[in-house]
Amino acid sequence: MAVYINSNTAYKDFQMLSSDKFFVDKSLIIDKVNERIHTKNRCLCITKPRRFGKTSVLNMLGAYYGKSYPSSAIFDQLKISHCKSYTVHLNQYNIINLNMNCLPDNGNSYSDYTALIKGTIEDDIEALYPELKRASFRSLPDLLTATKDEFIFFIDEWDYIFSHDLYRENHSDFLEFLRYLLKDRPYVALAYMTGVLPIKKYSTGSALNMFDEYTMLNDSLFDEYFGFTEEEAAALCTRQSNLSLQEIAEWYNGYLADDGRKIYNPRSVILALINGKCRSYWTKTGKLDEVLFFLKYNIGDVRDDVIKMVNHIPVRLEILDEYTAGQKSPSNREEIYAAMIIYGLLSYHDGELRIPNKELMLEFQKALKDDDFGAVAKLVRNSDEVLNATLDQRADIVVAYLHDIHNSEIPILKYNDENSLACVVTLAYLSARNKYRIEREEKSGKGFADFIFYPRKSHLPGIILELKADGTPEEAIRQIRDKEYHEKLKKVSVEKIVIAGICYDRASKEHQCRIEIL
Repeated sequence: MAVYINSNTAYKDFQMLSSDKFFVDKSLIIDKVNERIHTKNRCLCITKPRRFGKTSVLNMLGAYYGKSYPSSAIFDQLKISHCKSYTVHLNQYNIINLNMNCLPDNGNSYSDYTALIKGTIEDDIEALYPELKRASFRSLPDLLTATKDEFIFFIDEWDYIFSHDLYRENHSDFLEFLRYLLKDRPYVALAYMTGVLPIKKYSTGSALNMFDEYTMLNDSLFDEYFGFTEEEAAALCTRQSNLSLQEIAEWYNGYLADDGRKIYNPRSVILALINGKCRSYWTKTGKLDEVLFFLKYNIGDVRDDVIKMVNHIPVRLEILDEYTAGQKSPSNREEIYAAMIIYGLLSYHDGELRIPNKELMLEFQKALKDDDFGAVAKLVRNSDEVLNATLDQRADIVVAYLHDIHNSEIPILKYNDENSLACVVTLAYLSARNKYRIEREEKSGKGFADFIFYPRKSHLPGIILELKADGTPEEAIRQIRDKEYHEKLKKVSVEKIVIAGICYDRASKEHQCRIEIL
């Protein structure tokens, strides 16, 4: 059996995936890809974060197009079967499937790497076309042309040598290798390439300018096929009884398609449903290291932004340029965020940056504990003490922590806008998110409570915080009582409720706090 050409790998992998309990039918992407075959736009590069379904889609396409393994029994049951183009391209093509993370066993140079690719394709071609075995060809493209046949190329992890910092001095050579293999070749019916990093651009453009690119920053056609839509996540939840859509959404939602539709992290959703428990799954693959890596490049400029986003305040920023394969480490605020978007660490839509979901929020909370965040790190590391002091009605301890963080070197925490006090309070109670679902500015009773803490365990009391600038804690406490902010906590059977009024006097620059049991 051939290694690269018409292997059964894609067929077998998709056959297994399609029979899975939590399989999601993404086959309508095939109809869109069909439109590109035999056109000037037949080269596609779709880049998304790790574990966002890129390889699954690629294997589905391989199973559909490949002529060696008839797959109508699978696809007749899927959405693509209702499209006009379905039977036109089903099992009609020879497939060349390249996974660029395959390194040679012998030799570790760039020449060894490309020789493995070329040599394996040549061997496969000679096995498939025995009449060409004794012929002499000057290049791989000449050999492929001599077949007088057409191929669909699938290239997975195209950016592997860039992301793993291999053969750095040969990166431009690699781009040229792909260009020479694929551009304007009569044997290319379609070239479909995936990875994490977009294609590197040079001053004169890209060596791979024949590819139409679709990225986390720019994708209006294919974004719904990578990750789960809300409708797909809801349907998956019906296949089990342990987890609700609300729980799944809190942990793994937060990415947005170009048209504003919600996109869920697919890897984490599936593992949560399999295990019956929401926790960090996707971020166990080194995401915290990546968060710290990017933040430390320009900690002064991004620190305030991170504090805002941890407080669920979006950061407005126009990002015009992609972070691409082979690009040097980011050197400014825009480059840092462009990289974090590409890696799936932040969501970006309509000029607003956000931390997508709880899974990523936990990583940013951990990052805030790093010593480079100074006073913020100290407060976050000790935020358990603030929560315990609140539950014990130790207002003096709460005031002391708020005073320390306000007097830090962090500009956003100087109370220079209406969000500053709320930011300080959020940081002070950051660890409480492990025990509580915290809602800000939530309608309850006869008004909007500043903070309501819903306990995740029945033995914990609820907490309501009301903030006032240039007011008194007594006024804040009275407002909680008079406007019945406890109403929603009572509705979910929370009997014991701790209420706190937290105030800051801008003239005296002092905090005050009063804590009572409702």
